[in-house]
Amino acid sequence: MNNITICHVNLARGFRGGERQTELLIRYLSDSVAGQYLVCRKKSPLIEHLSDVKNLTVVEVSGRLGGHFSHIRADVINAHEAKAAHWVLLENFLRGTPFVITRRVPQKIQKGFISGLCYSRASRLVGISSPITGYLKEISTRPVVTINSALAHLDCKSAKTEQILEEYRGKIIIGHIGAYVDRHKGQRVIIEAARLLEKERDDLVFLCLGAGCDEEVLKNESRDLKSVKWLGFQKDVGSYLKAFDLFVFPSRNEGLGSTLLDVMDYDVPVIASDIDGIPDIVKNYETGLLIESGNQFQLAEKIKELLKDTALADKLAKNAKKRLSMFLPESMAAKYLDMYQSILQERE
Repeated sequence: MNNITICHVNLARGFRGGERQTELLIRYLSDSVAGQYLVCRKKSPLIEHLSDVKNLTVVEVSGRLGGHFSHIRADVINAHEAKAAHWVLLENFLRGTPFVITRRVPQKIQKGFISGLCYSRASRLVGISSPITGYLKEISTRPVVTINSALAHLDCKSAKTEQILEEYRGKIIIGHIGAYVDRHKGQRVIIEAARLLEKERDDLVFLCLGAGCDEEVLKNESRDLKSVKWLGFQKDVGSYLKAFDLFVFPSRNEGLGSTLLDVMDYDVPVIASDIDGIPDIVKNYETGLLIESGNQFQLAEKIKELLKDTALADKLAKNAKKRLSMFLPESMAAKYLDMYQSILQERE
């Protein structure tokens, strides 16, 4: 065990991909460090998710800049989302603690004095995919490293999977998981692809899991389609993954797309957008199929291709499963730990 203490800061209100990765990192670091702190909002879902982790002290805050007088004594601080960057900057000014910013989204950073200070004073900047790392190197002179997100090894309940398969008996189940926010996840592409496919066959069903601000709009726009089902947020995601025959991920922007890793872990062939960090995971005709972002015609054609060529679908799933060794949570935690140690060694 290393005699260092890490403080993680995640001020998101919900629980999405970035929060899952924060949870995984804290969990897989727990046996390797002396202690950890988590600074999060009050009633953050992270608190429940991490309730069983030893040597973790949770500091709940009501605003973006609270908690600085909570007797946090960390060697390194890690900001895990955009709002947390301001928090770690203030902590750095107050106590001189070195900090890391993990950048998870492909959007450009808003220019401003405070943002400039955050990214100029960080000891390290982490990009979760090669496009994000490249962008960070363009805007900052600070050291930048790539540490990919990791798969979560989601549990599956056989009884739940059997229930899903029974409910959609005789159907080919095409899955999608993502926040119901079309400008990000591109669910309208699924709707239009389903509309094209319904003209040719009646044995397909699209099960879309998630929640978000576009839920009612998306339901209304697909009301005429028998094949599209909006199932809302589901805790038992692994049971659905086990039931999927294919998985579609037509994102319009995506830092990496760590959901794809969990899908591949269940041997499900994937079709995803050729955008941002997704090609770090999906290699076209090697570990999945890539389509042009926003192109419902390509999505429909690729679905038909995999349904017709089952040998190709099996090959993609097997190749993807083999490549998952690059995205294990223990590997991600080891890379972060090496980085934290190198930061402290530089300060000695």
